Amino acid sequence: MFRRIGRGALAAAAAAILLSGCGSPGGSGDGADVIKIGVSAPITGDIAALGQSTRNAAEMAAEEVNAAGGINVGGKKLKVRMIIEDDQNDQVQTANVFQKLIHQDQVVAIIGSMSSKATNAGAPIAEEAKVPTISPWATNPEVTQDKPYVFRACFIDPFQGYVAAKFAREQLGAQRAAVLYDVASDYNKGLAEVFRQEFEKMGGTITAYETYTTQDKDFSAQLTKIKATHPEVLFLPNYFNEVPLQVQQARKLGLNVTFLGGDGWDSPKLVELGGADMEGTYFTNHYTPTADSSAVKEFVEKYKAKYGQVPDAAAALTYDAARILFQAIERAGSLGRDQIRDAIAATEGFQGVTGTITYAGKNDPVKPAVVLKIEGGEFRYETTVNP
Repeated sequence: MFRRIGRGALAAAAAAILLSGCGSPGGSGDGADVIKIGVSAPITGDIAALGQSTRNAAEMAAEEVNAAGGINVGGKKLKVRMIIEDDQNDQVQTANVFQKLIHQDQVVAIIGSMSSKATNAGAPIAEEAKVPTISPWATNPEVTQDKPYVFRACFIDPFQGYVAAKFAREQLGAQRAAVLYDVASDYNKGLAEVFRQEFEKMGGTITAYETYTTQDKDFSAQLTKIKATHPEVLFLPNYFNEVPLQVQQARKLGLNVTFLGGDGWDSPKLVELGGADMEGTYFTNHYTPTADSSAVKEFVEKYKAKYGQVPDAAAALTYDAARILFQAIERAGSLGRDQIRDAIAATEGFQGVTGTITYAGKNDPVKPAVVLKIEGGEFRYETTVNP
């Protein structure tokens, strides 16, 4: 569960925002020919690289659909305007962003946020206001639980934890594994718990299960305990900005293991920060930019031409989330939030960059995961695991 956050302060902020809001969703100051979609992303803060990828992909998706004339809503072409706000990967700030997007900007839907921690702060607000929301990257199960208006474009942690455990047992042949995770983060904690459960179900032994708190820099005490238990694999379900330091400190302590992580590793910053110490490590992810797929190739080429870098999973998932939303609005033939929600839920066989997406009566998509290996300073495809 996420921590309770400043209810009094949030209530006051929400009241002020409500008083300033006017007009109907999608209109309000932009004229009737604009569809306003909110984006909540950590453009600054501890995972800013992911927020910048989110912003890039959302803007690119909007530019593409607008260049094609916009979205056909009931026989009329309407342009898209993305209203992008920085939630800083902070729970209070994310709640404020969602309040602003819903009540002041009057958006028809929201894309975001990225981390499970932040999304778990914003999603209840969207649910209460009945605003359809798609999180590109939040994998914690609680994000969509009992929230009919909240969806995601990614797989969930129970599946990702299973994939990591299966890979460790079957591909790496590991009998013994240890875990080090951030106990203060919904994503890290949830993924750690699932990996432990699945690895033990598959006959493996968890030799150590150590924790730390966000922004810690010294992991030597935990890693020393882990080393004493002689694991073959060290599972680090943490973010790209923390993992390099953990791996470097582990190697300095002489911890001879294979390092394995989750999709929180996916950023070019991982190798920039970790350098050669990240060689030979593995992580589960939502897609690979080198996939032999026309959808992936086209997306990667366009993104590289526009932004000068290979798109990470945050960008790919945001692009998919935006296009799912565009198609749902067109199928709904309306800017009504209820109609858009129903159209998202009915999404079936959507051919996305990160795979084929079907909601099948649920708000979590059924889709595969990939495992990538860091080799030569690059993320190289290792294998695919289907649901």
